[in-house]
Amino acid sequence: MHKVQRVSSLRAAVVAARKDKKTIGFVPTMGNLHEGHLELVKVAKRQADFVVVSIFVNPTQFGAHEDLDNYPSTPAEDARALAECGADLLFLPAHETMYPGDIATQTVVYVPEIGDLYCGIDRPEHFYGVTTVVSRLFNMVQPDMAVFGKKDYQQIAIIRRMVEDLAYPVQVVGVDTVRSEQGLALSSRNGYLNAKQLAIAPKLYENLNLLATNLEQASTDKGVKSKAVLKRLEQQVKENLKAEGFHPQYITVCRQSDLMPAKKGDKKLVVLAAAVLGKSRLIDNLEIEL
Repeated sequence: MHKVQRVSSLRAAVVAARKDKKTIGFVPTMGNLHEGHLELVKVAKRQADFVVVSIFVNPTQFGAHEDLDNYPSTPAEDARALAECGADLLFLPAHETMYPGDIATQTVVYVPEIGDLYCGIDRPEHFYGVTTVVSRLFNMVQPDMAVFGKKDYQQIAIIRRMVEDLAYPVQVVGVDTVRSEQGLALSSRNGYLNAKQLAIAPKLYENLNLLATNLEQASTDKGVKSKAVLKRLEQQVKENLKAEGFHPQYITVCRQSDLMPAKKGDKKLVVLAAAVLGKSRLIDNLEIEL
């Protein structure tokens, strides 16, 4: 596996791979890699001939009081794991490469409506940062396909919309969430949980499954019975999580297609959730088909 920092070196490697008629896969990350990230690389390796992985801790997707300064960095371990997974190229851009000049005056890529919901409410600038940095990386790497985890279901939906709206020639591939044996979605921020909180954290996914079971039982052959049923089940999960020590930010049943809140008759759904436990903000989701 080669490591490069400059865009010119990155593009030279991609051009050489294309000359050999290789397809280009891409996995953008912020480092501190875990098995969830590595699964994305493995999927990319199965679907593309030449896999680029980037590591860049993107400052524009962190809010004013979030954990940018303390975000964990494990460069040696990351490089070793990526090499073992078969990544072909590791792109390590400097801040000046990604954001030349004054960051406050940089062009921003914004996906309206879907980016203003759910996580976009509590973290209003987060998705501006995500779509801007992914757009820049797509222009630098110029991949045929890019792989993202479904753990952040809203993020991948926003990136799909961006790709469609801006006519990027990139196939966006979503990969199912990798979980611990207890059901907790793997995340770099799980490292902020203490032993007691780690024991509680799987209750988030457990309650999403409970909501799915109750929703299936309360639905009809035509799908969701009523919005009142949804609100009752969402509230039940919020109360359950509060009792366990979480501070729920949202629990919402949405349509898979556009992430708008579900309504009577909808069948292809996803429940999106965000809850704070200790110092960690946990997100999760569960697809449901009635």
